[in-house]
Amino acid sequence: MTADPGTPTATYRLQLQPAFPFAAAERAVPYLASLGVSHLHLSPVLEAVPGSTHGYDVVDHRAVRAELGGEQGLRSLARTARAHGLGLIVDIVPNHMAAPAPERLNAPLWEVLRDGPESPYARWFDIDWQAQGGKVLLPVLGGPLGEEWERLRVEDGTLRYYDHAFPLRPGTEGLPLAGLLDAQWYRLCWWRLARTELNYRRFFTISELIAVRVEDPEVFDATHATLLRLMRDGVVDGLRIDHPDGLADPEGYLRRLDRAVRAATGQAGAGGSGRGAASEGGSGRWTTPEGGRQRITPEGGGGRWTVVEKILARDERLPTTWPVAGTTGYDALHHIDGLFVDPDGLEKLTALYRAFAAPPADLGGDWAATVRRAAHEVVTHELAAEVARLTRTASRICAADPRLRDHAPWALRTAIRELLVRLPVYRPYASVGGPYASGGRPSTSVGGPHASLGGPSATGADAMMLRSAAADAREAFTVEQEAQVVHVVRDAALGGLGDGPDHRDFCARFAQTAAALRAKSVEDTAFYRYAPLLSAAEVGGDPGRPAVSPEEFHAFAARRSRDWPATGTVLSTHDTKRSADARARLAALTECPAWWGRTVAELTRSAPAPDPHLAWTAWQTALALGHGDAERLVPAVLKAVREAGLRTTWTERNAAYEAEVTAFLEAGPCAADPSVWTAIGAELDGPARANALGAALLQLTMPGVPDLYMGTERIYTALVDPDNRRPPELGGEPAAQGPSAEKLLLTRAALRLRREHPGWFGPGSGYAPLTAEGPTAAHCTAFVRTGTSERTGTSERTETPVQTGASERTGASVRTNVDGPGTAGGERGAVTVVTRLSRRLAEAGGWGATRLPLPPGRWRDLLTGRTAEGAVPLEELLSRLPVALLVRI
Repeated sequence: MTADPGTPTATYRLQLQPAFPFAAAERAVPYLASLGVSHLHLSPVLEAVPGSTHGYDVVDHRAVRAELGGEQGLRSLARTARAHGLGLIVDIVPNHMAAPAPERLNAPLWEVLRDGPESPYARWFDIDWQAQGGKVLLPVLGGPLGEEWERLRVEDGTLRYYDHAFPLRPGTEGLPLAGLLDAQWYRLCWWRLARTELNYRRFFTISELIAVRVEDPEVFDATHATLLRLMRDGVVDGLRIDHPDGLADPEGYLRRLDRAVRAATGQAGAGGSGRGAASEGGSGRWTTPEGGRQRITPEGGGGRWTVVEKILARDERLPTTWPVAGTTGYDALHHIDGLFVDPDGLEKLTALYRAFAAPPADLGGDWAATVRRAAHEVVTHELAAEVARLTRTASRICAADPRLRDHAPWALRTAIRELLVRLPVYRPYASVGGPYASGGRPSTSVGGPHASLGGPSATGADAMMLRSAAADAREAFTVEQEAQVVHVVRDAALGGLGDGPDHRDFCARFAQTAAALRAKSVEDTAFYRYAPLLSAAEVGGDPGRPAVSPEEFHAFAARRSRDWPATGTVLSTHDTKRSADARARLAALTECPAWWGRTVAELTRSAPAPDPHLAWTAWQTALALGHGDAERLVPAVLKAVREAGLRTTWTERNAAYEAEVTAFLEAGPCAADPSVWTAIGAELDGPARANALGAALLQLTMPGVPDLYMGTERIYTALVDPDNRRPPELGGEPAAQGPSAEKLLLTRAALRLRREHPGWFGPGSGYAPLTAEGPTAAHCTAFVRTGTSERTGTSERTETPVQTGASERTGASVRTNVDGPGTAGGERGAVTVVTRLSRRLAEAGGWGATRLPLPPGRWRDLLTGRTAEGAVPLEELLSRLPVALLVRI
């Protein structure tokens, strides 16, 4: 096989860092090629802050990171990878750069700090020059300026403060310190002022990451030139886009990127890398699915395979006009994980948690109430500066329109906050002048120029969402007339109040702030407060409704097969709170909630915790690892209690409480007698094995491109970063037996099958559920993958309706492709069979008479060698392993 610059069959994520540079990745290539992946997926490769273990803190877009081996090292890795049939996918960071120490590391920012708004680099950064007296606020001081005064000094033409080195405005070097500080284009201040006074956009609430205005064509060109050159030279074959929701115009950015990639790779007239390229000169094929709205079917050519790190809510859809192959796959993670959650057991587990920890409803007792309170806290504290900037812009909009002048700043600020906290998704995608800009109703005909691109649908969803949020937000006002300001803010957020600079700024910035709020309030706060089942608190997850039925899973997979067949799927990443195999252990608790309730109560009596919420979460965290490793457990739990913010936070540390937490962990989970872990293993190891193997096989064979995180081809239990970013140990002799050996066997078999038969799994392939028959049929999830004929390169398919979770309420259905000849016995294909809720299955007496009717023909299990045909007894098919991967013979 040779590396294909089109759709990968599977990718393998490597988290590069100084301890695991390009040379280490290059040494791993033969092993990774033997697994069966088609591409390596690299974390960011451009120059970053020295010592960075992640690379998302870029300081220089012109250079490949020297600590990793520089461009020479990257090119050597690419040559070796290509010699083994592999390509490279690279993670890129368009939203922000580092504001490092020393500041000279970021040359464009250095120029701006020295020369101010007249610097040619001023357009690079999202700075509000109308605030802070036209200076950039730099919250870098460890205390108030007066307390840090003696630590500031001028040295070698720069202003020094510990590791920081700031440029001086020309001609100010000889001024007294007070005058010198006043003369600069920046203002040094206590780091605590960032919360309310900051005047540049940042990544979430991290002031050390300053936002880049990549929507400016000049900035785009400068920040993407090196990556495009690497793509032109065949070094890089595809892209992962980090945090597109932080951008002012995600779709505009993705379209510009798609054009640039096609131009760089000499395919400017070819189809794009996803669904929207035809509208920009591509040759994608238009189709009209049910509902009549046009879309583009990916053809696999043109712009290279590109996925976006977009976190979708449960019923949210990726905008159909984005020229990408899909998302990185957190939506798949949620649907796979949910299959292994017993909804009845979860209900009992939640009741036990509430009785044990007794959390108030809005501090972990109820999911919706917990999210709403967390959102209010974040929007009024951590994001106060962002809301203040929105309020200033809204005030200028109102002042410029006589009809809107009587809306006071306090009312605008309140309306902005109340709308933001009620958004159920990361952000809207409205734009000034869009078809639904005026209060939620189309301002232009749906049949207008946007109709063929899917714009009205996406914007219409935004309008409905904001209209619903506005109706609830009015409750924050006592006086009915004052509540009208909510509609003003809503219309401004939809781009419906005008098309001036302030109107465009507000529309974009409202959406950007919404994304930051969602991330900080849900993923970084509520996930740590609401703790019945920690595995449900995962990126892309829904802790309030984590269980997914087989019917819902099949409907989801069918939509992916139809709409986004080359989208990504993940189970573990550098950002997941817990690895997939750690979550598999936790999910098993929903099958034995009473046992867990007794166990955690007994363990807490023998090693009392500072509070019951901590005891519950700490023991679940240790259970996810399978043992009490203090070196890994203590940092993870301390991070959890700071993120939860119930008794300590990152910025208001409660040192006494944190000492109590550490002491409890060291005396409790980390010092537990081996018999404790033996007893826990006796209850959970079996179900955890079935969950881990089942989740892995589903990810590797469902519609989409699976991305394996480093080390996850074996059993891999990891906690939140930095635990999940430890340098990997790849290759080596696999265990002779046990779950880790079984997972490696499964992974190799599935990956090699995908590589040898891409037509069964990629764009144009088919997907159809298989339904078991018998008393325990609900414990089997199975499907068949068939598709493009290997002889002719054509797809011979029929369509079978599958009820969707969303459509069940309306009686509608989606269409899933099923290979016609395959189902009749003519074409080969693959069948996936997975056991779910295995402990409940055992309690019911096992598979018994339950059978799985296979498509016509004789089939062989690639994992055990067993053959089967017809209605195969599951007791036989799954006697050795809880999963099966069958091919027709």
